[in-house]
Amino acid sequence: MKPNIMIFTNGFEGTWPAIQYGAWIAKSMHARLLLTGIVESGDENHPVEDIFSKAVSLFQEFEIDYSLELENGLAEDVIMRHTELQKPSQTNDPEQMLILGPFGRAQVRKLLVGKSFRKIMSAVTAPILYIPAMRVPLKRVLICMGGLDYSFAAEHLGLKVAQMNQSSITLLTVVPPIDLDYPEARKIRDNWKNLVETDTTQGRSLREGLKMARETGLEARVTVRHGNIVEQILAEIKEGEYDLVCMGSQYSTKGLRQYYTPNITADVAESSVCPILTVRYLEAPGSNPTTA
Repeated sequence: MKPNIMIFTNGFEGTWPAIQYGAWIAKSMHARLLLTGIVESGDENHPVEDIFSKAVSLFQEFEIDYSLELENGLAEDVIMRHTELQKPSQTNDPEQMLILGPFGRAQVRKLLVGKSFRKIMSAVTAPILYIPAMRVPLKRVLICMGGLDYSFAAEHLGLKVAQMNQSSITLLTVVPPIDLDYPEARKIRDNWKNLVETDTTQGRSLREGLKMARETGLEARVTVRHGNIVEQILAEIKEGEYDLVCMGSQYSTKGLRQYYTPNITADVAESSVCPILTVRYLEAPGSNPTTA
């Protein structure tokens, strides 16, 4: 039987908030938990055994169903082996969730190995919770809406987590500077302050998202910002003091979009001290993939 929650640590103390968060999620969702300790070559400064000992005490205190394992190798390789990358599930009802934090690598080693979160997000189909700091209970949840299918996948899981704590919900859309001149672009550019009322893809997405949130009985509102997308999301996170940010993944589509759009989710995750939940939209069998 597969674990519902998979947590990964290389022994770095900065991964402890991810372990704490995973225990909290597992208890709240009555999920099974697997903690994988990764022993990376040449990293004697972060003994996995020490953090395992703390984790076991925490799991027992929370009375959750857990198991432990040790793996040797590079963290990214171990994580990707555990997620059955070659056999993605064709469903939007995620069976598993990955939880991880910063691995605390020296800058030189980080340059050689690459940025972990980007590599993992590009390959893993399961939802990923990136935890740079512990922020519970959840009082305020931010859901970033982009008007595409993967926004709704992120919203569905975000609402599920929010319902466990009766958190307030903010749906955010950022309208970037638009240079293109076609009807939809002009409508968005000229009406971004009241975007939720427009007959545009983003407007319809926001209205549907607001309806979904309110049907769960949660307090919900819409915020629209204008400017650089990453900068505006980070500004909203800081000003709104959110406890969780839910975002879609650019890798949701099977088309060309991910090859020429910026990796906004990764940029936000690497710059924010707030937990980030990223969810990939998986197309149903027989559906037509987006090509651009």
